[in-house]
Amino acid sequence: MFRRSRSLRSLRTSAAVLLLALTAACGSQAKAESSSDQSAVTLRVGATGWKVEEAILKFAHLDDTPYDVKWSVFQGGDLQLQAIRAGALDVASSSEIPPIFAAADGKPNFKVVAVQRGATLNQEVVVPKGSKVTDIAGLKGRKVGYVQNTTAHYFLYQLLKQAGLKWSDVDAKPLLPNDGLAALNGGGIDAFASYGTSIITAHQQGATTVGSGKDILSGNFLWTARDSVLKNPAQQAATADLIARITQAYAYVRDGREAEFAEVVSKNTHQPLAQAKKDLVDQQTQRPTQARTVGDDTIASQQKVADVFTELGALKEHLDVKSFWTTKLNTELAADLKKTP
Repeated sequence: MFRRSRSLRSLRTSAAVLLLALTAACGSQAKAESSSDQSAVTLRVGATGWKVEEAILKFAHLDDTPYDVKWSVFQGGDLQLQAIRAGALDVASSSEIPPIFAAADGKPNFKVVAVQRGATLNQEVVVPKGSKVTDIAGLKGRKVGYVQNTTAHYFLYQLLKQAGLKWSDVDAKPLLPNDGLAALNGGGIDAFASYGTSIITAHQQGATTVGSGKDILSGNFLWTARDSVLKNPAQQAATADLIARITQAYAYVRDGREAEFAEVVSKNTHQPLAQAKKDLVDQQTQRPTQARTVGDDTIASQQKVADVFTELGALKEHLDVKSFWTTKLNTELAADLKKTP
């Protein structure tokens, strides 16, 4: 009787172990399938200025993603990071600076997942038509607008420092790009530090450049994803695929199609076609737009920027930026980047 009971218990135990093994195997298979099945995924992705990423994907015939992408336009990467924090975006694109301030409270709900190398042109301090200011030193004692917590904030501080001025030597006014343009043209400020389409528009309105962030900025632009994306295999795979597609789309444009894509740019930025083409060619010549995986050097680059903001007093205390970086996307992104358009 004892032997029979022990045999039954042994049989039940073996069956339970087999059931657990089968369950685990099914779970692993489901997880693998969920990472490849992206048909139910919708990524909410930010863009600055205009939907250039959406446009270039369509131009390169790479917009046929197995997942849906909902693009939203913001005036700056800082506003994208605010949307990430609020749960209104899944993926944001920005310079190195916005994630620093979004993480400054020590409770970021996001991670930097990839780096996009890009041009640092149209990152300038401009003065209005007719201004007597010709260089950064001439801004002493004047009202200078800047886009807070962005590249403009950073390169303005560095340019003032190079000119032997302190931040307190100017009357610095934080303004959004559109508000800054209006203030510049209306006489509310004497100069404006900004980027992208706002600088393009300023020049169209007669503004001239007195300082540039071209050689100050690293050219590292960051892709940031909400933690919830990184907990969902399908969303994570879709994010890697989207970033890789954008790199492939820019390569497609550089392959002799700059003039054609310049027409798309011109319509969206309201530039003369010749100027749009020149800007596009200049940008891709200075630094071709392409993604890369996270590495120690990219983290160190952002740490240098964060330390400058601590020196400026914009950050209350030292921030260790590696706390909100991850290599979790590296393997998938590297594989996706090897694919041809």
